[in-house]
Amino acid sequence: MKPTNEPTFRQSVDMMFNRAVAKMDLPPGLEEKIRVCNATYTVRFGVRLRGQIHTFTGYRSVHSEHMEPVKGGIRYALEVNQDEVEALAALMTYKCALVEAPFGGSKGGLRIDPRKYDEHELEQITRRFAYELAKRDLIHPSQNVPAPDMGTGEREMAWIADQYARMNTTDINARACVTGKPLNAGGISGRVEATGRGVQYALREFFRDARDVEKANLSGKLDGKRVIIQGLGNVGYHAAKFLSEEDGCQIIGIIERDGALFNEEGLNVEDVREWIVKHGGVSGFPDAAHHAEGNAVLEEACDILIPAALEGVINLSNAARIKAPLIIEAANGPITAGADDILRQKGVVIIPDMYANAGGVTVSYFEWVKNLSHIRFGRMQRRQEEARHQLVIDELERLDRYLGDAWSMTPEFKTKYLRGADELELVRSGLDDTMRIAYQSMRDVWHEREDVEDLRTAAYLVSIGKVAASYRAKGL
Repeated sequence: MKPTNEPTFRQSVDMMFNRAVAKMDLPPGLEEKIRVCNATYTVRFGVRLRGQIHTFTGYRSVHSEHMEPVKGGIRYALEVNQDEVEALAALMTYKCALVEAPFGGSKGGLRIDPRKYDEHELEQITRRFAYELAKRDLIHPSQNVPAPDMGTGEREMAWIADQYARMNTTDINARACVTGKPLNAGGISGRVEATGRGVQYALREFFRDARDVEKANLSGKLDGKRVIIQGLGNVGYHAAKFLSEEDGCQIIGIIERDGALFNEEGLNVEDVREWIVKHGGVSGFPDAAHHAEGNAVLEEACDILIPAALEGVINLSNAARIKAPLIIEAANGPITAGADDILRQKGVVIIPDMYANAGGVTVSYFEWVKNLSHIRFGRMQRRQEEARHQLVIDELERLDRYLGDAWSMTPEFKTKYLRGADELELVRSGLDDTMRIAYQSMRDVWHEREDVEDLRTAAYLVSIGKVAASYRAKGL
């Protein structure tokens, strides 16, 4: 249980904003303009289900229109409320500014437990919610572009896109009204894995700088690092999968809603994921110790802790017992403001949510651009790239024949070099570039300013600075 004196998620975001703004020289009016939420629309609509009308409550909050369209996910959860949606919209503003995605911040939510409805019912509810938002331009390719979040995915985005298209039959850019769609409905390769992939790229960039690694009292590279992950949903699963399969990390703990698995030798992420899909939880999984009280595993010794599911899982009640020297926030707001203070005093390095889970919005940006340009990435240049590479291979093969046994091409070089980049590779390249540049902008502030002790403050300073510059440029 969270302690009662714990600040809410909204208060945590405001406190962290205020901590950063105190180190900036902004006019008071501009500071207030950036902090407050521009508008929140609350909708209550009825849907006829199972012989009677059910009323649902939904929200769409617009935090900042310094750039348009505004961007942010729609979550389906019973805990959804106006305060949470407004806090998440504010985070989206700062996140987009930090990774240089040209959007303002927005967020949406529907108070519903999606597991209690079948697919047909969910489609009716989603279409009606989309209709209520779209008719007020709260879904629109140039005004407000939602995406998936907790409790929603490709399926819901396809319904929303289709609902918008039905209402706007002559809008040639209708598909760009929402991102995170399935591939065959205007989506983009690599969107499903994007947030988890972004977490991987963030950690890779962190470990490229010895100063950062030293600050976390760690050494070496990612290879062999012991990782505990909380939440094996879309984000947690992909982060754990890529870190274990491509970077040599050992996933020693996985925490889910029905308990946790722990194995010092490492867990097979694919096996655990399959077990959860089949059995609805981690209970009974064979190759690990099972802990009924899952959050106790947050306090186990490890090198990297990845909270990838809920807000406020690390709070005043457990922060002092967290042993991980490096925490990367794959979820939004998993560490409360109070816990953040305790962890910083202990010397724990936290890679903040605003940056760490920005992979999703980055690839959403690529999808939006793809929808507006009406062409998939790589279609124009891929074969031309292969043809140019073929020229080099032809010359090398000629050299190969000329030199005989003295030199020959490495066996795999030819196939690797000849392949032109497809959409997935281009998306990953763009995401990697984005995560590197955003991290470097935070790192510079963190190391160069003596009054900045942590990456979260550095992230807020960079992003608020960019939002302020946008407002100034607009003449506000």
